[in-house]
Amino acid sequence: MGAGPYDQAMDTAGLYDRDFHEWAVRNAELLRSGRVHEADPGHIAEELEDMGKRERRAPRSRLSVLLAHLLKWQAQP
Repeated sequence: MGAGPYDQAMDTAGLYDRDFHEWAVRNAELLRSGRVHEADPGHIAEELEDMGKRERRAPRSRLSVLLAHLLKWQAQP
């Protein structure tokens, strides 16, 4: 007897902790094929929020590294 959509969604959610890459690939395939009910919406939403936060912090972080390098370059004999 095959697994139903609820069981497949639970398997997909469990995969998140075991193999993130496989989880991401599988969820992308599910979403592209329109099988949204089998995807892992909770973790997908969490990852999107985290991605947004990283993108927001990235310019400041890169600027800090650049300024540190410029200061080192200027201070070197």
